[in-house]
Amino acid sequence: MSSLQLSVSRLSSFGLFLLILCVPTYGRFLTQYHPLSSDLISDGVHDRDSGWGSYRVLNRLSGESSTSTCDQTYGFLPCTTSLMGNLFLMVVYGYLMYLAAKSLSDGSEHLLEILGPGFVGGLVLPILGALPEALLVLVSGISGTTETAQSKVSVGVGMVAGSTVILLTIIWGSCVVVGKCDLVDSFAHDTKDTKGCSLTESGISTDVWTKYAAWIMVISVIPLLVVQIPQILNLTSGRHFAVLIGLIVSLLLLVSYILYQVLQPSIQTRKIAYVKYMLVILELLKKLAPGMQLMENGEPNKDIIGKLFSEVDKDSDGHISYSELEALIGGIHFQEIEVNHDDAINKLMDDFDTSRNSQIENVEFVNGICRWLYKINQTVDRDPEPYSFNKIFDYFHQKAKDEHAQLDVRDPRDKVVEGVKNSKWTSINKAVLLLLLGTIIAVAFADPLVDAVENFSDATSIPAFFISFIVLPLATSSRDAVSAITFASRAKRAAASFTFSELYGAVTMHNVLNLPVFLALVYFRGLAWDFSSEVLAILIVSIVIGALASFRTHLPLWTSILAFLLYPFSLALVYVLHYVFGWS
Repeated sequence: MSSLQLSVSRLSSFGLFLLILCVPTYGRFLTQYHPLSSDLISDGVHDRDSGWGSYRVLNRLSGESSTSTCDQTYGFLPCTTSLMGNLFLMVVYGYLMYLAAKSLSDGSEHLLEILGPGFVGGLVLPILGALPEALLVLVSGISGTTETAQSKVSVGVGMVAGSTVILLTIIWGSCVVVGKCDLVDSFAHDTKDTKGCSLTESGISTDVWTKYAAWIMVISVIPLLVVQIPQILNLTSGRHFAVLIGLIVSLLLLVSYILYQVLQPSIQTRKIAYVKYMLVILELLKKLAPGMQLMENGEPNKDIIGKLFSEVDKDSDGHISYSELEALIGGIHFQEIEVNHDDAINKLMDDFDTSRNSQIENVEFVNGICRWLYKINQTVDRDPEPYSFNKIFDYFHQKAKDEHAQLDVRDPRDKVVEGVKNSKWTSINKAVLLLLLGTIIAVAFADPLVDAVENFSDATSIPAFFISFIVLPLATSSRDAVSAITFASRAKRAAASFTFSELYGAVTMHNVLNLPVFLALVYFRGLAWDFSSEVLAILIVSIVIGALASFRTHLPLWTSILAFLLYPFSLALVYVLHYVFGWS
């Protein structure tokens, strides 16, 4: 059964179940009355003292004597004031929000397979992934009076904080544990796990793009810092203005992040192409001059380079043609990297042929080789002697290979993209239906879920923040969590890079999309800023995990322990600051 059919069937089942719940029913209790009850009067025939037994009579309709203490969402969805009833509704509505998130995710992946990264991967996919939570934030404070919105918005705050914290603690730590490999020289060896539970010699390693994603995640919490400035400085005025500044900053970050996501694939491609070309140049220099010695002042020896030109110029016509360059490159065997020879020849010709006559003259050849030797020589931290080109080459070549290994880590899902061309329109229709289905479910059941959480909070006297902090992320982020842990368990650097990039990207999008919605509610509805302790929990977790991942591309196993401990620490921090020290 396809994912669309499965989603529709599940929705139909739950829809039928909810319709049954929504049918209005009324009932009256049978109450035991005794003969001496003053409610009984004589009918003129039977004496009320005749010794009859007790009577069972129907009470009046409950609507005549009491009023409902809960409001039905949309006027027909079920509601209750009991603990178990609200727990049941939370499970039902939470599962529906899970289905919404799943439908949006499946639809987005279908679009990604068809249209590729760029606009879809950079704009559509992240926004749709964060849409259910953004809707929960929106409905928690958009309706009702200011007092009602102030009470309900804590549900949205708890969901935002809970999603961020659980992604960067429980899920992040689990991915390190299930994806661990042996760490040798800060580099994880794919699928090799002989160190067991060594806290320092076992772990995961990622590419440099994952490190950039962690940096962006840390930057995305800047609006929260801006909003907290009046509290940090203990100012009684200017708090509402700080919310406005935080809103503007968060919107700017949202636009910037979307642009980065759209442009990042092309940036990554260009960087990888440059490093590959650098390796081509190094292999070329190694083939041309294996024993080349620099002069005592560290300058290239142009006489030797000039003699090399005649070796490449096979027909001795005073220039190197495309075919001669092709013969030169064709004899080089590149190891550990995939190089397109035609592309390499074109780039070499474009780099060396400064006169643009499609030929490399003697002077152009010498200048081009010297230019690259200068660049290599300036990059290497070498000792003054000996001035050996081989020594410099080996160092720079290893550095270039390491950089290429950090850059060129492909998405492990790339290979499934092929083969969709034959059913392009079918896939597009399927993707659109899944996206519509997920959006409709999320819009329809976000408000009932918030009401159920608030009613459950009233029934149990547990603050709504803690309920939404723990429960709601299970509905909105559980599928992402399972997917992340499954990918990480492949114990390969490519899988780890993809997994952790997705985690950092999800947190970033939560911050730059959910925060503007939340801050807009606070500002335009005139709500009080009573969320300092919750914000502090988000800041601490994001900065600690972000700092770990921003300055290294390998994560030892001990980092997972720190991540796991941050989850209960966050809950305890909010409770102590809010309910013991009275932070607001």
